[in-house]
Amino acid sequence: MATTSFPDASPRRKKTAAAAVPVRRDLTGAPDGATPEAACPAHVSPRTLAVTAAEPEFARQFGLSADEICGRGLLELLRSPVPGQLREQFAALSSGRCRRFRERVTGRDGEGRDFPADVTAIAVRQPTGEIVGLVVFLRRTEEAAVGAPVLTALDAQVLEGVASGESTVQLASRLYLSRQGIEYRVGQMLRRFDAPNRPALVARAHALGMFATGQWPPRVLPERVR
Repeated sequence: MATTSFPDASPRRKKTAAAAVPVRRDLTGAPDGATPEAACPAHVSPRTLAVTAAEPEFARQFGLSADEICGRGLLELLRSPVPGQLREQFAALSSGRCRRFRERVTGRDGEGRDFPADVTAIAVRQPTGEIVGLVVFLRRTEEAAVGAPVLTALDAQVLEGVASGESTVQLASRLYLSRQGIEYRVGQMLRRFDAPNRPALVARAHALGMFATGQWPPRVLPERVR
């Protein structure tokens, strides 16, 4: 099957929803990985991280049309549970330090409700190696929140402390546990949430909808505590 080259981000084409369609076919056959299943794409400027073209379904996640979302900054639409992490990932992609990345993020729909999602971003290169654009795939993961873990009251307190930046010593003092007890509980949650470290644990918990929205210090939702 013939492949279609990526459309550029010129003004005359940036608002055309059809411009994103060939991207899906090109990336499906990419040697470094397939297009995320059930994901909707958008084109993003590597310099400004502004959306230059998007499929209607991508824009609809945010309560916008394909025309309305053009020119919007991607980092205004999506945020990472770990501050600055998403910006750093895009900086590495735009500079050529990485070819693609996948990140758990949170977006906000047209009714002001947050939703968890996976975002996969891929750099588009000229034969010379110059990066001329980024393609971003968004896949909502609200179904994952339904199966989010239910924690004991003590584990919920430990997770809240980790999310607010407390150290092992601080947690042990506040919860009247030994440092070994805190490390054991954190280690159990790392395995349970399939996370390699504490920042990833917090990010995973946010993506699964474990925390109340817009609350500081972080609080695990009552329905996630037994």
